[in-house]
Amino acid sequence: MGKIILGDQILERSDVNIDLEDRGYQFGDGVYEVIRVYGGELFTIKEHIERLFQSAKKIKLDVSMSSEQIRGLTEELVKENGVDFGSVYMQVTRGAAPRAHMFPKPESSTKAVFTAYTNEVPRPASLLEKGVEAITTEDIRWLRCDIKSLNLLPNVLAKQEAADSDCFEAILHRNGIVTEGSSSNAYIVKNGEVITHPANNLILNGITRQVLAELCKENGIPFIEKEFELIDLQNADEVFITSTVSEVMPVIKVNGETVANGKPGNITCKLQGLFEARINQDTKVEI
Repeated sequence: MGKIILGDQILERSDVNIDLEDRGYQFGDGVYEVIRVYGGELFTIKEHIERLFQSAKKIKLDVSMSSEQIRGLTEELVKENGVDFGSVYMQVTRGAAPRAHMFPKPESSTKAVFTAYTNEVPRPASLLEKGVEAITTEDIRWLRCDIKSLNLLPNVLAKQEAADSDCFEAILHRNGIVTEGSSSNAYIVKNGEVITHPANNLILNGITRQVLAELCKENGIPFIEKEFELIDLQNADEVFITSTVSEVMPVIKVNGETVANGKPGNITCKLQGLFEARINQDTKVEI
C-alpha cells in the first residue's frame, strides 16, 4: 500500500488514522500542494513548499514544521515508496477539535496536522503531442483563489462539467473575463505574445506558470499578464494550459470550436521543449 507522512513520521498507510473532527475533513480548513516527481527526483519542491507556507499564512495557520523538515521527509518518502514518475500530495489542516466554526482557542491542545502521500503518475505524452479539448464555464469560486486551500468543490463541479462533455479541462471566466482552468492556469497566444490573467486574488499563481514566465523572459518570448475575454479565447492563434501534472498542455478545441488549425501551435511547442529542458536541468533526469 506504500508509506505516508503523518506529522514528522513516515508510517505504513494501514497504521494511519485521521480524527473525524479534523477541521480539514469538516471545514476544508487547510492548504495543500502537489509536487511532480521525474525519475525519482522532485521538481520545484522549494517553490511548492514556499507556496504551502504562504497559503497557510494567509489563513492564519501555523504549520508547526519547518520547510527543511517537510522537504527532508518528502524526499525520503519518495525514495521509500520507490516513485519513478509520479507526484506527492501534501496538506496541512488546522487539526482536530470539537466542531465549531471559529478557530480552536490558543490554549487548546489542537495542533496542525501535516500529511503526505505519493502516486505513480506517468507523463501525459500523447496528450502533450496531440492537444486536448476544453469547455468554458462561469467561475463561481470565492475571491481568494490565490490561496491553495482544500475548498475545491467549485473546481470539482467545473472539472466534472468538462468530463461530462468529453473534455480535458474547464476554462473559467468571471463575467466574460477568463481567469484560469479548474485545475490549471490558462493562456492564449496572439501575434507571438503569451497572454494570461494577472497573478492576483482571482487565480492561483501556479508553480508551472512561474517557471513558464521565467522561460519566456530568458528566451525573448513576450509574457503579458493582463485580462482577456472569451472572444479573445475564440480568436486566439494558440491556447494552452499549465499545471504540475499537465505541464504545458495544448488546447486544440474550445466549446467544440477548433483553435486556429486544430494543432498545437509553434509557441506552445517551443515552450514544451523549453520546459522539458528545465526539468532535465533541475532534476538531472532525461525525460
